[in-house]
Amino acid sequence: MAKAASAKKTKSTAKKSASKETTRKAAPKRWSKKVTQTSNAMDLEKNIFKSTDAKKIALSVKRSAERSKRRKAGPFQSAMSMINFYENRAGDNLSAAQKKVLDDSKNELRKLFGRDEK
Repeated sequence: MAKAASAKKTKSTAKKSASKETTRKAAPKRWSKKVTQTSNAMDLEKNIFKSTDAKKIALSVKRSAERSKRRKAGPFQSAMSMINFYENRAGDNLSAAQKKVLDDSKNELRKLFGRDEK
């Protein structure tokens, strides 16, 4: 009798959890795209993150961060956050070569702001 009761509990629990999954609202898609299009914290050069020159990316992001009066943090943190945001947003669509360029641009940015730890 105990086995039958536990089997019934398992089946009813499975049904409840399955119905919860179908009634849960889907998360809004492409939130990062909206942030990129509507954010006014920094005015970035168009397609700058597609560049293959790490120094050019670092200089452009630094320039944008220093010019912006709407940023909430310091220029270094804002610039670094913007590179990280793009890198995270691109995810698996980012090639290994472009990921290396972005990582190199972060190192260049550190040098430009005098935060190189070497």
